[in-house]
Amino acid sequence: QVQLVESGGGSVQSGGSLRLSCTTSGLTFDDYAMGWFRQAPGKEREVVSCITWNGGATNYADFVWGRFTISRDNAENTLYLQMNSLKPEDTALYYCAAHSSPYYYGRCSGTYHYWGQGTQVTVSS
Repeated sequence: QVQLVESGGGSVQSGGSLRLSCTTSGLTFDDYAMGWFRQAPGKEREVVSCITWNGGATNYADFVWGRFTISRDNAENTLYLQMNSLKPEDTALYYCAAHSSPYYYGRCSGTYHYWGQGTQVTVSS
């Protein structure tokens, strides 16, 4: 049974930082590119960032360039998202997902097979 469990969300003030983790089990972690997504109330889900199976390539949505960093530890089967300089508009439910391939396409495109339940990030002004 594949499980992706996000943690590390919380409430912070504008300008603050959080580090999200996504712990996986039931899959061969380094077979998959991974991604972070988010969904704010009343809005569609959007991609935040993605990373290839070995961390050799990463991509980010324009709205997080220079503020967020995606990384992974294949020995620990864990994906991370370091979020700095947080803004109120970053408030959303953040999800991790496993891509159908070791590599993503273009700007984190492609099919993501497995999803976590999400962790809430709230940024106050």
